Amino acid sequence: MRKVNLIKQYGFTMLELMISLFVGAFILAGVMFTYQGMKLTTADTMDIGELQESGRMAMDLLKRDIELAGFWGNFPRTPSVSILTSASPTSPATDCSEGTNNSTFPQGGAAANTAFKVIYAKEAKSGTELNCVKSPLVGSDILQIKRVLGQEITGATSPTNTYFIATTQSVSFLRGTGAVINPGGNAKVWEYAHNVYFVQDQTYTLNGKSVSVPTLRRMRLTNGEMRAETVMEGVENIRFIFGLDTDGDYRVDTYKTTSQMSANDWDQQGAVVTSVQIFLLVRTLEEDRHNPVSSQTFILGGEGDLKREFTFSDGFRRKLLTSTVRLVNVGSDQWAI
Repeated sequence: MRKVNLIKQYGFTMLELMISLFVGAFILAGVMFTYQGMKLTTADTMDIGELQESGRMAMDLLKRDIELAGFWGNFPRTPSVSILTSASPTSPATDCSEGTNNSTFPQGGAAANTAFKVIYAKEAKSGTELNCVKSPLVGSDILQIKRVLGQEITGATSPTNTYFIATTQSVSFLRGTGAVINPGGNAKVWEYAHNVYFVQDQTYTLNGKSVSVPTLRRMRLTNGEMRAETVMEGVENIRFIFGLDTDGDYRVDTYKTTSQMSANDWDQQGAVVTSVQIFLLVRTLEEDRHNPVSSQTFILGGEGDLKREFTFSDGFRRKLLTSTVRLVNVGSDQWAI
């Protein structure tokens, strides 16, 4: 009979178990600490990315529209009733207008003695502004732009759009028909744009709860009326400061806020708006519970009594973007797109 060697099996001692548990807990704590740090870093990165992306997209859209303000394709001047070859389409029932000759289309009568306003702005006070903007954010600016889009239309027109037909001597406005418009002769067809930008609080549902978010919106001419649409959420305030050339040398001689601009300035009689400074304040959609509440101060241009300054004490992250746009409203059919 073979002998079987019995080998005694020994387990861990209590001391070894305690040491193992301590080392395991230490490693687990390090992993959890690393995970929590990475989570906070990811949240911060996403918030910063959200601010940068929202601000960049809103700024790019504003810059593109502003720099082309007053562009009339192959017509070298600002259109007026005196050179229209036919009556304009019916104005929107609720037009975005304020002041003389500042409707969607050039006006006649006594208004014909003033220039058709292609760029106009004002600071929101209360109630309805420009007859079409309801409840804008008080203390922010409203900007109105009129121009044609930068490419000549050669195909079918849309019945929801308005078009500008021009030669170097005469112009007309008309609604699209759904078909190709034959302008005749050396006339060209361009899509007409009338936009009004403003900030307004909007209510959204985020993570199952209703939140109020400041939003950049615009009234846009479409289907024969001025309709509101959202441009970018999280835009908390906008301000514009206008650079004026007063001596015809194509250089800015003075800057004016919207409240300083006069009727003659908007008519561009004696002074021409050659540049616009844009101040855009954006914020995250929700407060960040990991972002400690602190006092934040932002200055949206101006000096003295005209300085627009905001101080916040909350958990929202914010970013101020600024840019200066040169208006290149030369009215040339050789426009660089």
